[in-house]
Amino acid sequence: MKKERPFLLVNINNTNTSFALANARRILRVVKVPTASVRKIPFGDVGIVGIVLGSVVPKMTKRVQSLLSMRSIIVSADIDLGVGVRYPHKKQIGADRLANAVGVAKLYGTPAIVVDFGTAVTFDIVNSSREYIGGVIAPGLASVTDYLYQRTALLPRIKLAEPASVIGKSTVAAMRIGAVIGYRGLVKEILNALKRERGMQNAVIVATGGYGGLIARKIREIDHVNPLLTLEGLRFIYLRNCDP
Repeated sequence: MKKERPFLLVNINNTNTSFALANARRILRVVKVPTASVRKIPFGDVGIVGIVLGSVVPKMTKRVQSLLSMRSIIVSADIDLGVGVRYPHKKQIGADRLANAVGVAKLYGTPAIVVDFGTAVTFDIVNSSREYIGGVIAPGLASVTDYLYQRTALLPRIKLAEPASVIGKSTVAAMRIGAVIGYRGLVKEILNALKRERGMQNAVIVATGGYGGLIARKIREIDHVNPLLTLEGLRFIYLRNCDP
């Protein structure tokens, strides 16, 4: 059966591009490449039967398409997603946010909120009618720490990790507390405000993205952490739009 054979998922984000082999049942393998360094498609010739591509970097979309062996399904609000889109400016919605909405609705149900810890942190809302209705965008965790490093003379670039204490005994420790614990405060406040919106009181909250595990670990409002949620959404979009 054609749907049982592997297909390719491509998720182009500002920092990294993810390539994944998948079939109708699951994601089989994932390779991440810095987006600026994409020069070829991983996996070689593995007999894929189709491709779905989501991109938030327009200049990279054509470059990656030129490397693909066949035409791909391009994710946008104009295709059959399996969820509705009730949003006044549909072309402004990133493909990753649409994929997150599809993935959360399919795997966890609705109403739902997805918190995606990427280059930016995004909050995407799907209502009980399985419609994407909007969200929130805030600076990403790495951009906050990089800003301090770039704009101050004495603060170093740090590696993010769980602080050992809430009182820093070094510059690095103090920065780590401000970043990780402070960022949790930002996320909690936005989530609490969203859950006060009509129809969202019982929303399931799912975290994904590069820092999802680190930040979500101590945020009790978050119900699930799924680092593959965006790719799962792309997988479901492919299955809905591929030829039978």
